[in-house]
Amino acid sequence: MTDHDTLSAIFAARHSCRGFRPDPVPRATIEAIVDTARRVPSWCNAQPWSVAITTGPETDAFRAALQDHVSKNAPAPDLPFPTGYSGPYQDRRRTCGWQLYQAVGVEKGDRAASARQMMENFTLFGAPHVAILSSPAELGPYGAMDCGGFVTAFTLAAQSLGVASIAQAALASYAPFLHGWFGIPDDRLILCGISFGYEDTNHPANGFRTDRADLADIIDWKA
Repeated sequence: MTDHDTLSAIFAARHSCRGFRPDPVPRATIEAIVDTARRVPSWCNAQPWSVAITTGPETDAFRAALQDHVSKNAPAPDLPFPTGYSGPYQDRRRTCGWQLYQAVGVEKGDRAASARQMMENFTLFGAPHVAILSSPAELGPYGAMDCGGFVTAFTLAAQSLGVASIAQAALASYAPFLHGWFGIPDDRLILCGISFGYEDTNHPANGFRTDRADLADIIDWKA
């Protein structure tokens, strides 16, 4: 098997986990994940990423406080959210959403049930750990772009070590709370959270997989 085959297999196995077992991931494993992720390229080698990572009782305390905050406050992200989704992007978004709802038994039109499922974001889907990712505000979109590479590398490194994960923009939508809870300075942009741990393979939310666009939809050959 070539290195490319191994990497492709890790990509194929990785998915956004929405149901975790409570078992903690050893600290050495978490450090190995970050040690690999930090190797990704960045603009001018700025390496703008920084992660606050919870373990043990801190995860549960954060989980409870976050849910309470979300129930009483409106979203206030540091980074502007998309202004809209159109064409194939909307189609893919809808398909993913309905795949999830079907997996967990949410019927079309059941807004109460879909709202409850959305709130699972703020339980961290039961994960024993969450990493909150931030980047210097002065680096703007380029810092955020670099951190996108870090998120990819983090989730793939985790997968290679048998650790499931899900990147969550939903957590970053309550940025002021995260700044305060984790002591993240205001001169850093909170970009997302990554909940991670060991997958609960029996959880219905983990029973589907999203598809990917064909190469013809991605590549515009100039020859």
